[in-house]
Amino acid sequence: MKIIISPAKSLDFESPHPEVNATAPKFLNQAARVNAELRQKSPQELGSLMGISAPLADLNYQRNQNWAVVHHKANSRPAIFAFTGEVYRGFSVGTLDQKFFGLMQDSLRILSGQYGLLRPFDRLQPYRLEMGTKISIDGEKNLYSFWTDAITEELRSQLSKNELLLNLASNEYAKTVRLKELGHQVVTPVFKELKNGQYKVVSVYTKHARGLMARYIIEKNVNDLEGVKGFTLANYRHNESLSSETELIFTR
Repeated sequence: MKIIISPAKSLDFESPHPEVNATAPKFLNQAARVNAELRQKSPQELGSLMGISAPLADLNYQRNQNWAVVHHKANSRPAIFAFTGEVYRGFSVGTLDQKFFGLMQDSLRILSGQYGLLRPFDRLQPYRLEMGTKISIDGEKNLYSFWTDAITEELRSQLSKNELLLNLASNEYAKTVRLKELGHQVVTPVFKELKNGQYKVVSVYTKHARGLMARYIIEKNVNDLEGVKGFTLANYRHNESLSSETELIFTR
């Protein structure tokens, strides 16, 4: 089973992490073209483009200037140890037994506005670039049109016969993949909370649950739909009556 998740805006390049065989991102040349456009933006332009504060704009201006095609231990870090948002808190790689690292590298994929598609141990340098950012790259009107063909084809090439793709990415990032063109079964888990008699999606809980499920799939070596339905962490239960062929609804 392959799993796709979103990246995070929050990064950690300071905390120690286990020594692993770090790998190079597949689309470094494309990432360099993205950076070439970003580094032309002033802090003020970045602030306006991304809707961020002046200090954050200054930080990301410096990140863009420092970004380099060559990724090595001194200037980069494996993606799974760099992202620290709610999905990654749910996944909690720091408490994952290293015997699962190989399966994680094989199964988990991270969508990225800067790098396109990352494996957990692919190196990345500090950046901030949400997929929905309205920026033109190489004449393409936005990041979706820049990345979609490459990401879709790469995912298709990585999926083995009859392999299931579990979409745990946000809508913003999942739109980067032409899921229907992969030629594989794609299932999207949706997590809902019971509020005032109705089931509703609560963003922060959903993000955390996506990380929990990604870890569950890897630790249990789940490779089929029934295994996914068995997810019960954080008191979620598969809700058969609300689910469909393409969406698995989990409620609590």
